[in-house]
Amino acid sequence: MFKIMKKTMAFILTSTLAFGLIGCSSITGGKRIIRISHSQSQTHPDHLGLLAFEKYVESRLGDKYDVQIFPNELLGPSVKAIELVQTGAIDYAIASTGNLESFDNIYQTFSMPYLFDSVDSYHAVMEDDKLMSGIYKSTEAAGFEAVTWFEAGTRNFYATTPINTPDDLKGKKIRVQQSPTNVRMMKLFGAAAAPMSFGEVYTAIQSGVINGGENNELALTNNKHGEVAKFYTYNEHQMVPDLLIGNVKFLNGLSPEDRLVFDQAAQEATKVERSQWDVQIAKAITLSKEMGVKFIHPDVASFKAKVLPLQKELLTNNVKLQPIYDRIQEINKQTKEKK
Repeated sequence: MFKIMKKTMAFILTSTLAFGLIGCSSITGGKRIIRISHSQSQTHPDHLGLLAFEKYVESRLGDKYDVQIFPNELLGPSVKAIELVQTGAIDYAIASTGNLESFDNIYQTFSMPYLFDSVDSYHAVMEDDKLMSGIYKSTEAAGFEAVTWFEAGTRNFYATTPINTPDDLKGKKIRVQQSPTNVRMMKLFGAAAAPMSFGEVYTAIQSGVINGGENNELALTNNKHGEVAKFYTYNEHQMVPDLLIGNVKFLNGLSPEDRLVFDQAAQEATKVERSQWDVQIAKAITLSKEMGVKFIHPDVASFKAKVLPLQKELLTNNVKLQPIYDRIQEINKQTKEKK
């Protein structure tokens, strides 16, 4: 029943926004309404980060702006939310880099399997402002740009049966983000890719439409996937950030003073989101074990060998990726030398 209500609400809200029927209500009580969409629950670190964003903006510019956050795909799945930001129907959304590939293929970078040598290296890349600013602004022509990143952990497989080796993926249907690169990766692993909205995964596993998914541990608890998929395998194929994207017209229309506040609010959101991440992951693992989920630690090298050729494929077919890839390899090396 909740799912039906959620879909009905999403249809009403997205239809209303798309046709501009509430455009005139973007200013209520003299305040400009700022709408932000994301796909996670209200306890997820992403949502807590956005609450910090809301608090930061309204504590400084509360007489001018009213920030409203829409969790749980209330404004539609991620791809739809990106499109709403594009058109200016909403102002911000959280999007995975995988879903941004269709808007600019520079985002194929983050879909490369086993791109980062460690979590420390991944974080160092995301905090490299010179590198990331060019990537963030790559979608300006599409009507939006990224303003900050959120931690999204390491992506691993989870399924209704154990995945101990890549051979266990043969014949399985695994949900992936709507990204051509992720579809190709799944084929190299030997599984069938099933691109779909994150909000559809629980029912799809429960009904047997798919055999599992790939995501961080919070999917098991916050989204209750651990109720229907009892095996989680740490094959560590991707470290993929979530990005907070904003409508370019809105951002460029802000006064310099207001834009500074919104940019600082975005940084505050990242700070809070990241501070919550490790705490919630530890809780998710404990709760998942209580749900009966078994955690598997396989030979990662056997999984890596299956999909490493995808890096070369992407670099050959997309010339934009090489300088970014090279810089990431430098950071991988620097991070390793510091240890």
